[in-house]
Amino acid sequence: MLSAKTIETIKATVPALEIYGEAITKRFYEMMFTNHPELLNIFNHMNQKQGRQQGALANTVYAAAQHIDKLEQIIPVVKQIAHKHRSLGVKPEHYPIVGEHLLLAIKDVLGDAATDEIIDAWGEAYGVIAQAFISIEKEMYDEAEQQEGGWAGFRTFVMDKKVTESTAITSFYLKPQDNQLLPSFLPGQYISVKISDPGEQYTHIRQYSLSDAPGKDYYRISVKRERGNNYPDGKVSNYLHNQIREGDTLEISAPAGDFTLNMDTTIPVVLISGGVGLTPMVSMLNTVAEKQPERDVTFIHAAINGEHHALRDSVEKLTQEKKHVKSFICYEAPTEKDRAAGNYDKEGYIDLPWLKEVLQSNEADFYFCGPLPFMKAIRSALLEWGVPQNRIHFEFFGPAVDLDKKEEVTQN
Repeated sequence: MLSAKTIETIKATVPALEIYGEAITKRFYEMMFTNHPELLNIFNHMNQKQGRQQGALANTVYAAAQHIDKLEQIIPVVKQIAHKHRSLGVKPEHYPIVGEHLLLAIKDVLGDAATDEIIDAWGEAYGVIAQAFISIEKEMYDEAEQQEGGWAGFRTFVMDKKVTESTAITSFYLKPQDNQLLPSFLPGQYISVKISDPGEQYTHIRQYSLSDAPGKDYYRISVKRERGNNYPDGKVSNYLHNQIREGDTLEISAPAGDFTLNMDTTIPVVLISGGVGLTPMVSMLNTVAEKQPERDVTFIHAAINGEHHALRDSVEKLTQEKKHVKSFICYEAPTEKDRAAGNYDKEGYIDLPWLKEVLQSNEADFYFCGPLPFMKAIRSALLEWGVPQNRIHFEFFGPAVDLDKKEEVTQN
């Protein structure tokens, strides 16, 4: 346990972290990667360039400082991050490196304001927080390895089938190369894919949601080809689309993640997705249809238009075959072909009046995933409708951010 003096000192730094948090984490990553470039084999380089990783770490450090006297309150956040760490292969020996450079960054950014007392207090606090991560992650590593068909680290899979789903999204069906048992997973979980491109100095790891129900002899991921606007194209997504062929191999980590469908209830479930955010939603939909055929489930998907709408046929098939499954489609900019076919239910964006129209009741568990502006808009609509916080569940693709942060809310 931390001493009262340490707790008091840490809490006193909260205002400074609110102002300088991202500057500290930016400097932290710069210093750590300079001294330990091997860690670039683990971290997502694009999230670094876009500043998302720095912001996520700053939020975590800030939350830890706020709750330093009641760290149990941030355990859910610790577990969420620990899932990602286990999936990436973060190990106990990495934590001293992180701690050393975090303290160096605090001192570097705050200068004389970071007194020896403050640095010592943060050193002590970091040791406690790091131990919590190490302990939780050990349990996760053990569970992943010891489950039936489980494994440690990365396992070699064969790309059994590659299916184009839309202009931007392709599905990859992966089977273990050793032909041994494939462990189950919870609908909503993800796997990490590690690639070693001969033209790249470091390996790249990305996490992709599993897009089918568990219990198959394959894992399926449905990957959007990421085209950069102000940034380079996505390394791994374009490598998968352009380079990987049927019969090629990929290194995969065991399924992880805590954004999972609650199967211990029969309350109606509403699944709302935008773009490639439909991947965990389809996994949940397929699972409910197979395992809880009497449970009412509504699937709502938003896409630019029919050309960008992936996995449509499989969802339509379920809707036709299962009387408790309903689906609705919203196209931002339908094509003339879409208009002629009448293959969507709403033009524009998902909004609260339309949700009330198609759902009629908010007595349900809501799960949603998609681009950040989309998620902000959906969460805002659900809260305005009076949906309780404990029935609102969402997943970030990439580092978590604050959905309450005031920004222009549009759905792209």
